[in-house]
Amino acid sequence: MTPNSPSRLAKVRARLDLPTVRRASGLLSGRHRSIYSGHGQDFDEMALYQYGDAISDIDWKASAASGIPVIRRFVRESNLAMVLALDTGRNMSATARDGDPKSAVALFAAELICYLARARGDTVALVAGDAERLIQLPARGGLSHMEMLLSRAEAMWTRQAPASDLVRVLDRTLAWFTRRSLVVVITDEARPTDEHEAALRRLRTRHEVMFVQVADALPTIDEHLAVDDVDHHLDIPQFLRASPGLAEQAAAYVAERRARTQALLRRRGIESVTATSIDDLINQLIDLLGRQKRVHH
Repeated sequence: MTPNSPSRLAKVRARLDLPTVRRASGLLSGRHRSIYSGHGQDFDEMALYQYGDAISDIDWKASAASGIPVIRRFVRESNLAMVLALDTGRNMSATARDGDPKSAVALFAAELICYLARARGDTVALVAGDAERLIQLPARGGLSHMEMLLSRAEAMWTRQAPASDLVRVLDRTLAWFTRRSLVVVITDEARPTDEHEAALRRLRTRHEVMFVQVADALPTIDEHLAVDDVDHHLDIPQFLRASPGLAEQAAAYVAERRARTQALLRRRGIESVTATSIDDLINQLIDLLGRQKRVHH
């Protein structure tokens, strides 16, 4: 980004109308209510004094009446800590359904999350990686932090990237973040698989999790389109790609794989969306935030 060019988040704002922004921001509101001792917010309950509690938090009148030391506890809204957990394997450089690289759709999803977080004053952290690389950036707010975070992510999404290793990304997220957060995992529609379920189970014990999956273009979608596979060389003759039978088999395989993936996510209580293009991602992601909020409240 040059000094005079519009920021990434400004470009996101240009694609959104105000009602959309308000709706999305509202869906992020009220997710986390933190209980703390002390004064100044809404009273929640009386609790027994425990070692480590501040003496100033003791309610002496209530303690005298009950015969044991008790403290007053309050509840308050806390800013939402958000974590972008990104799959940066070379699978993300393949082609999405609309013809763009999957990485372009994934990047827009990350930009949209950052835009919404900044509009609410929330912080965003980053964990991005694959089989050989792993980077992490702490949760911070502000435009410069989010622009830098998005630039780091974009630089990792290349055709020359190592293979995907989503387990590493999920495990690092769990190890690094102790505060309950909303973890947005951005990967492709082939993930998660059974090999990721244990890592997802661990992650869900502490965090809210949702998946944004980017759909692949099928090799049979256009018989005149040159296709290959980013992991293994794929040489399908044109006459085969023009075969209705092959197209049906490919569509059936994708549907079966998607059903397995969705079943796994449901077992773990995780909401997800599968994006086919940048254009359809905005409403899908907002719908996802709404479903995810209903699940956890």
